Amino acid sequence: MKITNGQFLSIEQLQDQYLNQTKKTQEIGKNQVSFKEILEQTAEKAEVVDLKFSKHAANRLADRKIELTDSQLERLSEGTAKAGEKGIKESLVLMDELAFIVNIPNHTVITAMSQTETDENVYTNIDGAVII
Repeated sequence: MKITNGQFLSIEQLQDQYLNQTKKTQEIGKNQVSFKEILEQTAEKAEVVDLKFSKHAANRLADRKIELTDSQLERLSEGTAKAGEKGIKESLVLMDELAFIVNIPNHTVITAMSQTETDENVYTNIDGAVII
């Protein structure tokens, strides 16, 4: 409690101080974003990755008659996002007996193949793998 000139504040003065503090607190609260909202925004950004296919990867898909469904593209995108969260730069993404080499920073599929086509199942020049 604040004493002015040796006197106590009146009820009206206390009420004004309290109400003004409450209004300031409410104004500050209006501009704040909740933790939940920040988490949801971050999760949305992490899940949605627009993938590009290099010319080489597009040719491989066409040559091998591999057609990706929307669901598969979404899962490939999610796998790419997970690899990015772990700091992987060049990732092998295995999905539905398909193998993709993805450059994570550029969100670019470099090559694609069926796992049954690889003789030795040896993948080089990658620093991580995601299996979805």
